[in-house]
Amino acid sequence: MSAVNDGFGRRIDYLRISITDRCNLRCIYCMPPEGVPPITHDEVLRYEEIERVVRAAAGLGISRLRLTGGEPLVRRDVPALVAMLRAVPGVRELTMTTNGTLLAPLAGELKAAGLDRVNISVDTLDADRYRTISRGGCLQTVLDGIAAAQEAGLTPVKINMVVMRGLNDDETLAMAAQSVTQGWHVRYIEMMPLGNGQRIGALMEGDEFDEGGHAPGTPFAGLVTSNNIRASIEERYGPLEPVSLASSGPAETWRVPGTAGSIGFISAVSHAFCTQCNRLRLTSSGALVPCLFSDREVPLRAVLRAGASTEELQGLICQAIALKQEGHHLAEGQVGTDHQMSKIGG
Repeated sequence: MSAVNDGFGRRIDYLRISITDRCNLRCIYCMPPEGVPPITHDEVLRYEEIERVVRAAAGLGISRLRLTGGEPLVRRDVPALVAMLRAVPGVRELTMTTNGTLLAPLAGELKAAGLDRVNISVDTLDADRYRTISRGGCLQTVLDGIAAAQEAGLTPVKINMVVMRGLNDDETLAMAAQSVTQGWHVRYIEMMPLGNGQRIGALMEGDEFDEGGHAPGTPFAGLVTSNNIRASIEERYGPLEPVSLASSGPAETWRVPGTAGSIGFISAVSHAFCTQCNRLRLTSSGALVPCLFSDREVPLRAVLRAGASTEELQGLICQAIALKQEGHHLAEGQVGTDHQMSKIGG
């Protein structure tokens, strides 16, 4: 079946599934030092319930799935879930976003179960700085996870770097060098105001940014724009050339000519990509969310446990699609005040 279009003509064929709100790290841009209050075990969707949602969604033409968290690999028996979802008719792509710390021993099993690729969060290449940003994480376990994913064939392995002013923005060139020398597929992500109620002012495409990379007069001083990052990379390596990469998603993808890796930019703040948005999100507690920056949601857990039919679930999925707005309206003030990144799944 063809995918359903939303009210703005966007074809919705992608579902991001947060399978847990828990994480073994406490990254400073995602949650406070003490973490966030976990939801109870009974509030989390069971694997069989996730499979029922995916089966209904696939019947509406949603064919691409991404498992997220929290950290998805802190949940037990994730390969079993992968196998369940891979077997759903109509699912043609199944990927995962992970912090990589638990990936090394599971990479081969995940691939055998049907996982296609992984995105791994690596915000710094310095072990001490990684420990600071993640509040206690070990960089070597992540590097081991990257190597295991590559060996298992979970490729192309994409490396996600959230760039933060004064914390790791001095490493953007070092990360780009990994795409040149190691063939890494690096994606620079602008830091987004989610779950913290920050007012960032008008930061949409066309706004003027100062030399520091943020809009004058706004408190969102952590933002380093993709334009700034790209300019520094091109100053070092020369003009980048466009490259097509499997399922680039919202990233604009480039590479240093003659190299095997790639360099992507995810610019949710400075260059909104809402007009190409093709996704819904399923939270670990069973709510469908139409936008990362929206407080709107359609709850599914209760109807799932009441025995809802596939047709009933599809009706609710269509309701969530109908709630999608034209854009995320970052420029209009507080956004995402009820959604923590660890709970909704970035």
